[in-house]
Amino acid sequence: MTKALIVATYSLFAMAIGGAVALFAGAPMGTLTGTVVFLLLAQLDGSIARRRDRKAQAREFAALKRANAKIALSLDDAREKMEAMNQAIEAKTSAQGRKIVSELKVLESLMREFAGRISEKAREHAPEERVAFRPAAETASSYLSNLAGPELLETIRASLEENRVDLYLQPMVSLPQRKLRYYEALSRLRAEDGSVIMPAQYIKVAAPAGLMSIVDNLLLFRCVQIVKRMIQKHRDVGVFCNISGDTLVDAEFFPQFLEYMQQHKDLANQIVFEFAQSAVLRAGTLGEANLRALGNLGFALSMDHVETLALDFPKLKSLGFRHLKVRAETLTQGMTDAQSAVAAEDIKALLARHGLNLIAERVEDEKTVLQLLDYGVDFAQGFLFGEPRAMRDDSLKAMEKEPALAPIIPFRRAS
Repeated sequence: MTKALIVATYSLFAMAIGGAVALFAGAPMGTLTGTVVFLLLAQLDGSIARRRDRKAQAREFAALKRANAKIALSLDDAREKMEAMNQAIEAKTSAQGRKIVSELKVLESLMREFAGRISEKAREHAPEERVAFRPAAETASSYLSNLAGPELLETIRASLEENRVDLYLQPMVSLPQRKLRYYEALSRLRAEDGSVIMPAQYIKVAAPAGLMSIVDNLLLFRCVQIVKRMIQKHRDVGVFCNISGDTLVDAEFFPQFLEYMQQHKDLANQIVFEFAQSAVLRAGTLGEANLRALGNLGFALSMDHVETLALDFPKLKSLGFRHLKVRAETLTQGMTDAQSAVAAEDIKALLARHGLNLIAERVEDEKTVLQLLDYGVDFAQGFLFGEPRAMRDDSLKAMEKEPALAPIIPFRRAS
């Protein structure tokens, strides 16, 4: 539209000039003059338009150059940041690697110390003749149960020297969703023939020999390593780590234990330390001080092997306890025998008033689950939801590829 107006203006101007010339020089000269003027004006207009286009192109080119310069600067900045991030990641990975190697060396030294102390005890009570290998028809459990104290000590020593120490994990779930919330870490030893030495078997020998703090130390190191590996992808799942009553009052070990956990306070939301009720009740002044010190570091405590519910719940809370495990059988039919002040359907509310979570353990059938739901129980553990499973090195890759949490979290053994 604008172009048409310009052309019309040029035409009118040329016609006016041509008409004026025609008055003095005749019509042919006027027509020629008007045509020449129109062509000159058109040429002038084209020249102006080309100059305008060249200026616009120059501005666009300059803008492109500035944009290109900005992109180049951004790329250089991004490249520098990526290099800095790579260096930071390499430094962090190297530091973590050195730390893990250091901890595994400590673990290995503890195992050697444990084995050495067992060897001393074994030599003190060594039998005159070495125990013969069990007959093929004899079961593993009966073979181990028939071993005398010194003989079992020798079996334990060999298991530790050859690194036949396994960490088992058993899941704890929330009800009614049955979502995995915690694992309980359990230690097992393996005899030379593959027989599993259960805690009930080795504790009766290790505890009198004053070796339970070493056992707990081994379990602690492995729990920490498991949690470190686990929280890389799943920070909402924790691990219950059992500590014996002997360790709780061990004046030599427990301060070192507290110092070690001080260095790992960042794991306080993922590690729960568990003590048997009998250990807590006989903890005494020293044991209770140790419990409070552990709680002050931010770690929650749990009580299991509960035989009586006639407990001082406010005191438990002050000591740092946040979880109470009660056998499902006790909740469903043994509240009177457990000297509970309230009925099963009211125990959860009683514990909640004192900041304690109720966990029903040894749940083995669906009927029990329905009863627990009637009592409002939020957490449960038992063979129904998963048996204790040994972690194996070859399950590491499978775990890393698994999008959801599997019932087993792999562990890399110390060499």
